[in-house]
Amino acid sequence: MKDTTRRSATAIVVTPENFRRLKKRTNARCSICNHRTWFDAVPVMEPEDVPEQRLSWILCHTCYQALLVEMRRSPIRTHLRLRISIGLVASERWHKAYPTTLRTVISDRRWIVFMASGFIIAMLLHLALIVMIASIAK
Repeated sequence: MKDTTRRSATAIVVTPENFRRLKKRTNARCSICNHRTWFDAVPVMEPEDVPEQRLSWILCHTCYQALLVEMRRSPIRTHLRLRISIGLVASERWHKAYPTTLRTVISDRRWIVFMASGFIIAMLLHLALIVMIASIAK
């Protein structure tokens, strides 16, 4: 334990657990691209006159620049302009918006082949059923 005195001669006891908790830094991540924002975090909050609950985001510098470009380009002049622009920027810059790994592409191709073969088998079963009903009806 460490004792520290002030001018009023009162002792303040600082335990190591409290000291570590005070020094702990929070690593903020961008709300859109999920990159760490070390020193260039930009907090963005909706204006007060938004009809619903006010939302806030923490953006990195590149996402913030893309947001500014989108807001300048937007013809909308309502209070929801920021929320719409955030949605458009997030649809372009979100890390899960586009499949980038080969595994997801292969998985999609497997589902397409599985569905196509399922449709073909179902079509052949229905055809056999119709032929059987037609032969019985003769």
